[in-house]
Amino acid sequence: MDMNQYLDMFIEESKEHLQAINSNLLVLETEPDNIQIVNEIFRSAHTLKGMAATMGFEDMASLTHEAENVLDMIRNHKLNINSDIMDVIFQSVDLIEGMVYNIIEGGDGSADVSKPVSLLRAIVSGDMAVVASGQAAAEKEVTAAAAEHHHDLDEFALTVMRQSKEAGNNLFWIKVTLQESCMLRAARAYMVFDQLENAGEIIKSTPSVEDLENERFDYEFELIYVTMKSLEDIKKMVENVSEVKEVLIKTVEVTTPQVQVEEAKKETAAAQAVEKKPAAEANAAPAGAAKKVSTGKTIRVDIERLDILMNLFSELVIDRGRLEQLSREIGRGELSETVEHMSRISGDLQNIILTMRMVPVEQVFNRFPRMVRDLAKDLNKKVNLEIFGAETELDRTVIDEIGDPLVHLLRNSIDHGIEMPAERKKNGKPEEGTVQLKAYHSGNHVFIEVKDDGAGISKEGVLKKAIERGIVNPATAENLSDKQIYELLFASGFSTAEVITDISGRGVGLDVVKNKIESLGGSVSVDSVRGEGTTFLIQLPLTLSIISAMLVQVENEKYAVPLSSIIETAVFRKDEIMLAHRQKVIDFRGRVVPLVSLKGIFQVPDQGNGSDDDEVAVVIVRKGEKMAGLVVDSFIGQQEVVLKSLGKYLVNVFAISGATILGDGQVALIIDCNALIK
Repeated sequence: MDMNQYLDMFIEESKEHLQAINSNLLVLETEPDNIQIVNEIFRSAHTLKGMAATMGFEDMASLTHEAENVLDMIRNHKLNINSDIMDVIFQSVDLIEGMVYNIIEGGDGSADVSKPVSLLRAIVSGDMAVVASGQAAAEKEVTAAAAEHHHDLDEFALTVMRQSKEAGNNLFWIKVTLQESCMLRAARAYMVFDQLENAGEIIKSTPSVEDLENERFDYEFELIYVTMKSLEDIKKMVENVSEVKEVLIKTVEVTTPQVQVEEAKKETAAAQAVEKKPAAEANAAPAGAAKKVSTGKTIRVDIERLDILMNLFSELVIDRGRLEQLSREIGRGELSETVEHMSRISGDLQNIILTMRMVPVEQVFNRFPRMVRDLAKDLNKKVNLEIFGAETELDRTVIDEIGDPLVHLLRNSIDHGIEMPAERKKNGKPEEGTVQLKAYHSGNHVFIEVKDDGAGISKEGVLKKAIERGIVNPATAENLSDKQIYELLFASGFSTAEVITDISGRGVGLDVVKNKIESLGGSVSVDSVRGEGTTFLIQLPLTLSIISAMLVQVENEKYAVPLSSIIETAVFRKDEIMLAHRQKVIDFRGRVVPLVSLKGIFQVPDQGNGSDDDEVAVVIVRKGEKMAGLVVDSFIGQQEVVLKSLGKYLVNVFAISGATILGDGQVALIIDCNALIK
């Protein structure tokens, strides 16, 4: 019997069961006496074992069988849950998940399951000493594996590495061994860092910077380092530091797996080479087996088919615009009625297609409780993750892209926002820190908030580092508001080296977060109160393909301004325009708003159509708190437009996010208001 025809079904159902097991294990950890949850996990594991055995994935079936035996003992009250048992079960689930993603990539799903199997058997036999020592050995193995590979680098560190490589930089793995006679190890490590940071950027250190500073290491440490200099130059530079015994340097080749960041510290998975997760597959499964709808009422559709349907419909929208224009010009009653009816029908069709593509953010949020649990454990912190609005829906293409920025912000909050329990207690806070992840709709946008009740951001620290890095000059720095200081965290090249750990650094990769969100047509901002916490706010469009826009005319050219950026349109008399710092400005409801001439920005040739009117048409647009007035010749009106990219030959055109074809066949460029507002 050919099993390939069942492979897709096996993969989808396995992901559902694994998600359900992970979610239920987290509940079980907080409610160890909840036998109903154990039964749920047992049922999912049992189904998974049967499916794996049927499909011929023996390693997966045998590992799941051993996990099932442990769960069976727990539910029959023959075994009490403790931290070591939970860790072994979590590791086993991670390894099974790794096998599933190996199968997705065309592998045979095999893996070395001997260690987790022996640990699970030791639990069944009651030999907990073997389990505890097995856990310690697994942790050592992770450290060893991380030295050779970059398994525990998250997607943003990898993105930074890839971008650095593409920009012509060299990537090195450096291992520095100090002499045994070295008295001040932390000082020597600092001198090595100091030398290296003069010529490049340290992306990661093992042990962490904090451990190095506190001399919590023997005589060696490892770094991943980006630089323009050669291997020989770097080696000489490090060897020049006194009391350095040996320097090993290897060139790092960056692979391009879409690493699921919560796998970054998985003990067993780190020893396996099955860690890639295609973005399109990563969130395809419904939220969990528990919520599975009866198969008679749902059907799984390949996302590519929905993309094709969307593209075909967007062509229809263009033709609809053309027909509406022709019917106005011809003026025949029957034609107008038919076109109106067609417009209504296609509007309904558009809503249905967009709704079909909408997916609850729950699919992204589901992976975070497990990640937060592992991270808090690694950092010896107590963290409670609260999730609100997981049912909020977003376009599928956006869902696939927001996971990694959110992972980075969450890791950031836990690592640098939330303080250690003792410090929180000293400051009169509960020992357990709270991180809130909230999603909600507002207008044509979805907002996602990552909020922690930690230490907040040190304005002085951010300013000091920004001045050191030349991001702002000292004169300007004095006039910056708190909000503007926090925005410096997103500046390219900004990092606060003192706080970089192996988890994240407040600032490291935040420029990548910003670039990713803005590439989706969204924006990200940060606000913080010292001692009370920090809030990151992400604003995203509901969909990326069809947008509502205001059409405007400049000379003979037409431009589309997205409605989501517009506050209002207005007409000002020329004598209302003032000059401030050699910049034309207007008074808009008590606020000074700079004017931007689209004719000047896009160098539109003068057709001599300019009237000597005493009035100027202005579109007031905003980006966060900032506003600007776009000066145009006239307003044409509001219209639904299809966003088309300009193709690979016209990348990075300033202030243009794409183009659309209008009803009369003309091409109108779509203005990126974010780029116009500095």
